[in-house]
Amino acid sequence: MEEKKVRNIIDGTVIDHIKPNCAMKVLSVLRDIDHECIIVCINTDSKKHGRKDLIKIENKFLEEQEYNELALISPDATINIIKNGKRVSKEKVKTPKHIKGIGKCNNPRCVTNCQNMETEFDVISIKPTVLRCSYCESTAEYKG
Repeated sequence: MEEKKVRNIIDGTVIDHIKPNCAMKVLSVLRDIDHECIIVCINTDSKKHGRKDLIKIENKFLEEQEYNELALISPDATINIIKNGKRVSKEKVKTPKHIKGIGKCNNPRCVTNCQNMETEFDVISIKPTVLRCSYCESTAEYKG
């Protein structure tokens, strides 16, 4: 019988199949987790991908912007919603075609860097993740 390495949560979110060594990047984009129990597994075994990271967060359900940024950081991640100790849903993240308010344009002359404006990007590639600014059309690989 295989020993369980990580305990279950009662209510919350399990983010599985995160790219190895990217869990801390994912945690950095999550809000309102200061008082929640967070379990992080870094570089653990994965039958699908060889290695993976895993995050379990009690009493946390992702907001749209958090979900979108997770999809940019780790496009193969899966989201499991846990309620009353049981998984009620599981889905592979879907990378959006257009994102707002995430990241910074790499063009120093872009209007978003000169004025107090929210950034907007089109996602033009997923692996690697390449974004194009909706204002100046500058492109750059997303590093998270």
